Amino acid sequence: MRTEKDFLGKLQINENALYGIHSKRAQENFPDKTHFHIEWYKAIALTKLACYNTYRNFKVAVNQKTEKSPIVFFEDKIIDALQKSAIEISEGKYFDHFIVPAIQGGAGTSINMNVNEITANVSLKSINKKPGEYNIIDPIEHANIYQSTNDVIPTSLKVTVIQLLTELEESINRLRFKVEEIERNNRNALRIGYTQMQEAVPTSFGKLFSTYNEALLRDWWRVSKCFERIKVVNLGGSAIGTGITVPRYFIMEVVAELQRLTKLPITKSENLPDATSNLDTLVEVHAILKSHAVNLEKMVNDLRLLASDLGGKKIISIPQKQAGSSIMPGKVNPVIPEFVVSATHKIYSNDLLISNLSAQGCLELNAYLPIIGHSIIDSIKLLIASNNTLKKNLFEGLEINHSKAEEKLFKSPAITTALVPYIGYNKASELAKEMRNSDLTIFEANKKLCVIEEVKLDKILEIQNLLKTGFSINDLL
Repeated sequence: MRTEKDFLGKLQINENALYGIHSKRAQENFPDKTHFHIEWYKAIALTKLACYNTYRNFKVAVNQKTEKSPIVFFEDKIIDALQKSAIEISEGKYFDHFIVPAIQGGAGTSINMNVNEITANVSLKSINKKPGEYNIIDPIEHANIYQSTNDVIPTSLKVTVIQLLTELEESINRLRFKVEEIERNNRNALRIGYTQMQEAVPTSFGKLFSTYNEALLRDWWRVSKCFERIKVVNLGGSAIGTGITVPRYFIMEVVAELQRLTKLPITKSENLPDATSNLDTLVEVHAILKSHAVNLEKMVNDLRLLASDLGGKKIISIPQKQAGSSIMPGKVNPVIPEFVVSATHKIYSNDLLISNLSAQGCLELNAYLPIIGHSIIDSIKLLIASNNTLKKNLFEGLEINHSKAEEKLFKSPAITTALVPYIGYNKASELAKEMRNSDLTIFEANKKLCVIEEVKLDKILEIQNLLKTGFSINDLL
């Protein structure tokens, strides 16, 4: 064991632990088991690497300008060690030494200090020193140089969100292309359209899947616009965005360095106090994520209903992915739609949390950034997972029984709606009533009642006529 101390006292830390007293206090104070997202952990290290690179450049610039610097800079070997450690952490290494839970107090100070302690101790080991020898490389004096929790943690969150949004974009498009393929292949496949869960009017599977395709296209477009909102960061702003304790050179250069490292369109806010104090852009971005979740839930609920056993012989069949019961032989449940519905409702609850806690920001800072950030990352990852499993485990393998769908349509009173422009509502109602009472197709019912000429009926009920948009005067002649 080793002894570490802060202004509150001393703690015993495992000799080989890369975390330190600040992380240990947080672990004891916040007894939550929700794991911090590794993507954010890696982005924090990248953000710190940008700080170390900028610090080195600042040292060079000062030394070139004056022979006697008023600043006592670190030795190059310490900067080298910090840079190397940050690179390794940005690759996800040492994550098992990140012991701070996702749900916490303190505006992210514990997150920042846990990474600082890992950075300092990895750096110490790289120069053949022991973890905890902070007189050589210190978690605050060295690993946190020219940084604050209040600019590093929100900036790294935005880096994480941008990276995940890129992956989300790709997952939406993969799903959309598959849905578009089903739409294209079933453009002229007739089915009954439903309103309020009742048979309504003739339509096609192509039109049904086109509604999903268009919704996903809007989702993609909206997500693509998120980057403009989320790219503005406050790195260099220090505690409240005023840049206190930070050299002006560092403030002007560090975001450009982070942009170079991440290859992301990150820009420095023109108003650093605003970017530190207000989280409305995160609320806006999550609202767009919620819109995508709404579209996914609507889509899977439709397909779950159409593929259910409630309507007799299935017209749509979704892939059977796993046994559905421990006591009912042969039962298969719609587990993919159920997963997506579960995920979307978690996203809705995240949205409420993010909105409420973003409004809880007080004066210059929001203390609830850790849980806000965790929830945003959680939502994006759930959406990516939903899109991926929908494409792989639902739409690939989805089957449509065209003959059964067409047979059901022509036996449904709903088909008589297509006759209203030609014979009027009342006569169409007579046909519908006869079809329902006698269990006849529209052709059989019309032959019995002689409401419209059979040739004319055949013409009206041709696929191209049923699926065209509206009617013209020529159609009635």
